[in-house]
Amino acid sequence: MQELEPSVLQKINQWLQGSYDADTKKEIQALLDSDSSTELTDAFYKDLEFGTGGLRGTMGPGSNRVNKYTIGTATQGLSNYLKNTYPNEEIKVAIAHDSRNNSDYFAGTAADVFSANGIHVYFFKELRPTPELSFAIRHLGCRSGVMLTASHNPKEYNGYKAYGPDGGQFVSPADKEVMAEVAKISSIDEVKFERNPDKVELIGEEIDKLYLDAITSLSVSPDAIKRQSNLKIVYSPIHGTGITLVPKALQQFGFTNVTLVEEQIKPDGNFPTVVYPNPEEKEALTLALKKAQEIDADLVLATDPDADRVGIAVKNNEGEFVLLNGNQTGSLLINYLLTAWEEKGKLTGNEYIVKTIVTTYLIDKIAAAKNVTCYNTLTGFKYIGELMTSLVGKATFIGGGEESYGYLIGDLVRDKDAVVSSAFIAEMTAFYKDKGSSLFEAMIEMYHQYGFYKEQLVSLTKKGKSGAEEIKAMIAKFRENPPQSLGGSKVVKLKDYELRKETDLASGETSELDFPKSDVLQFITEDGSIVSARPSGTEPKIKFYCSVNAPLKNKDTFAETDSQLDKKVQAIMNDLQS
Repeated sequence: MQELEPSVLQKINQWLQGSYDADTKKEIQALLDSDSSTELTDAFYKDLEFGTGGLRGTMGPGSNRVNKYTIGTATQGLSNYLKNTYPNEEIKVAIAHDSRNNSDYFAGTAADVFSANGIHVYFFKELRPTPELSFAIRHLGCRSGVMLTASHNPKEYNGYKAYGPDGGQFVSPADKEVMAEVAKISSIDEVKFERNPDKVELIGEEIDKLYLDAITSLSVSPDAIKRQSNLKIVYSPIHGTGITLVPKALQQFGFTNVTLVEEQIKPDGNFPTVVYPNPEEKEALTLALKKAQEIDADLVLATDPDADRVGIAVKNNEGEFVLLNGNQTGSLLINYLLTAWEEKGKLTGNEYIVKTIVTTYLIDKIAAAKNVTCYNTLTGFKYIGELMTSLVGKATFIGGGEESYGYLIGDLVRDKDAVVSSAFIAEMTAFYKDKGSSLFEAMIEMYHQYGFYKEQLVSLTKKGKSGAEEIKAMIAKFRENPPQSLGGSKVVKLKDYELRKETDLASGETSELDFPKSDVLQFITEDGSIVSARPSGTEPKIKFYCSVNAPLKNKDTFAETDSQLDKKVQAIMNDLQS
């Protein structure tokens, strides 16, 4: 057996001798007996970090794993923060969970700890989507909430997302304050695991009704839906929580011809029919696309396990189903919403939309043409939620989103919402079909009107400690010596979000960027291409978000322009790596 480091061995002994249950100790001892040094090291070499979004990791015994004790410690720290922040009031929280293995058990653990700390818990008695938890926090006047989910990660993972009183994930300074309280807990004996049943209140269908009625009231084109109620929709929840609300939302909006992917409607944390339960992956939509071809569907929808993200497929002009990426769907949604609002005379000049800095700038262009303010935030939906909360009562939020398949319509929640998005993607499809068009044709028309924008995400992963140093050196080089040209076009502007500085590379003039600090660089070229470089905070990886554009002079040149833009992205990536 490879010898365990003293710090790892010390932590293992703490667990073997501490107030942990017999089954956990037995599992750890079995790993010791079988000389599983690599697994033990990974499980105990550090504490699972409670970051700005909560916890996420693989399940199992150990301080660096998701289990009853790491969940309990996080909840105790959050309880301590809430009691310090809101003294002399009855504190309320809401808890929900997705379909992952152990999510219901971990949700129960969180309820145990909150209630043992005298906090009133609204507990969803069955699995529910993340956006409904956000809605419940707001509706029930909670100070916080917790969602047990690892989103679209593989089945071995689980996680814990912590929310603030506005229904959005914690942002600064509250996120750091919660993290500090969690870090203060030095022993499992400080965690109160004894549930107070008087403090736990079950919720479910009554919140469903309020939420579904509220999102239905947002519908902009009910007449088009009436005329196109028979629109053929295929929907898959990919074994997740979407099954609880998406079909009901579609039905309530007025769609009568929804076909469910039978093999994937049962919630199952093993996700037996997919490699990854991620609607960004074509493989995850294999069964939905097969069903769509069988029935000649108009639209394919698939949501991830906690139903905050949605992937779609539509027919192209040759009648073949194609998957749209997050930028395409987001642009179509914003274009539809602003067009429909304009047609209804609802645009007053006081509306706004929000996107992230790595999401397509086609959305900015559409918004400008409609005289609607478009705000950009750092990557992460919590920043979109934070901005929305700051503008309550001052301006009207129409919609927003990010390139990673997360969108929101209306201000009922403060997180990405695949339930409302699925309903509105169906409404948008009906709207264009009612005008004799398809969603694919509407996309080409959008490109013709505003310019053909194409985005690609390229990730470079380096291995181990040396890889992390290589990534660090790469971003430092870009910061100190930005490329002079990319894809044959001169780099004219550098935005450095870490230094919060924008530099005109021709004149050397600088201006301040009004954003929180973040290790992101953006290069903007003379021809309007934008490349964002963002190192991962958790692994030796750097992500390049490439955005290129060109005029689409007429719709017949779509395929040709598409191919030219692909070549441009490739040329930019070659320049970055040279």
